Amino acid sequence: MPQPPNALASAEMLALMSYLEHDAQPTILLDTDYNILAANTAYQRQFGVEGKPHVGAKCYRVSHQFAVPCDQAGEHCPMRKAFETRLPERLLHIHHTPRGPEHVDVELRPILGDTGQVVAYVERLSSVAVASVQPQQKGLVGRSPAFNEALSALQRAAPSQIPVLLQGESGTGKELFARALHDGSPRAGGPLVVVDCTGLTESLLESELFGYEKGAFTGALQRKIGLAEAAHGGTLFLDEIGEVPLAMQVKLLRLIESGSFRPVGSLRTVHSDFRLVSATHKPLKEMVAAGTFRQDLYYRISAFPIRLPALRERSDDLPLLIDSLLQRLAPGAVPRVAPQALERLSLYAYPGNIRELRNILERARLFSDDGVIRVEDLPEELRAGSAAPATPVRRRANKDLEQLAHALEVFEGSRSELAKALGLSERTLYRRLKALGIS
Repeated sequence: MPQPPNALASAEMLALMSYLEHDAQPTILLDTDYNILAANTAYQRQFGVEGKPHVGAKCYRVSHQFAVPCDQAGEHCPMRKAFETRLPERLLHIHHTPRGPEHVDVELRPILGDTGQVVAYVERLSSVAVASVQPQQKGLVGRSPAFNEALSALQRAAPSQIPVLLQGESGTGKELFARALHDGSPRAGGPLVVVDCTGLTESLLESELFGYEKGAFTGALQRKIGLAEAAHGGTLFLDEIGEVPLAMQVKLLRLIESGSFRPVGSLRTVHSDFRLVSATHKPLKEMVAAGTFRQDLYYRISAFPIRLPALRERSDDLPLLIDSLLQRLAPGAVPRVAPQALERLSLYAYPGNIRELRNILERARLFSDDGVIRVEDLPEELRAGSAAPATPVRRRANKDLEQLAHALEVFEGSRSELAKALGLSERTLYRRLKALGIS
């Protein structure tokens, strides 16, 4: 992008620097040639690296350790788009930080000159606490484009009260996403109440959701508070909402619209203030067309749909997920996965998604006597070579190698630093370099 003829005047620079310093969020001032002109104390505290001054450096070198701008290194660049549209831009990036790579929510606003041209940018950054680019013992982990797309949508929805519908195959981590939505919301201090709608009859779901009075039915020996009431001040998560019986759906609609309900066997009306998150693996639109799911209920729960990717769509997250799941399965004594076993794991399509991967690893860990998971510790379908990947997985693997080759061209730093920036172990990085024919 060419430098505009009239850059920021000294007085404007001082005013903007003063504005930055009073912003509690990490904020920087950029010119149109990617140079950091100023950074506030919050930015230095959260993203600063001792001995590496940011002011005067290129933003893409600081944030990504790239030798070229983000859009030339396979990333989306908010500056490029803001320069063209003259409008604010917001996106999710993976930034290099003193703590390693992190998901960062980037908001960039162009500053316009007297004639309407862009003369500078103000960029605010927020670390995303609900997901990690590095192996973790709990929560969401991932860095693939498909995962980042879902996480970006989550980041936009979390602070509001809008009902969210999580859609994805079984085993894609819908409850983890629901918890991340809750933790990223103003209701994080309240309860997250999970209602599993699978296999419940109308009467059982009604008594679980609304509660009941003593003597309401045989076996109701004392009054019970329903899950809807327990969610007051927090989030109500209806998991597998597509399983709710049709006759119960009208009562559920009334609860969602008014926040009010009557416990079973009671004449009193109870009000509950909650944020609604729903999830399903079923095609609700098709169910609406077939008459098995109410159209009015569908529109109430799906104001903000988020599609969760299948594991085969985020195969480049596999090493990160394997490390994280093993930490959760065996804290303090995490097994190591032999390269040949990792290769077998990477060639599987995972119809059961992350839940299936977890089961495979838990079983393999129990067969591993020396702390190393080998091919012979894996299930028979993986050992026998019948785990040939689906075509999209093979294409994804080829694309991963292409992106790694490009990263080698634009990254400035050692191989160990590159591995850290990519969220990979050095062992995984060298295995992929070997696949590229690079020693």
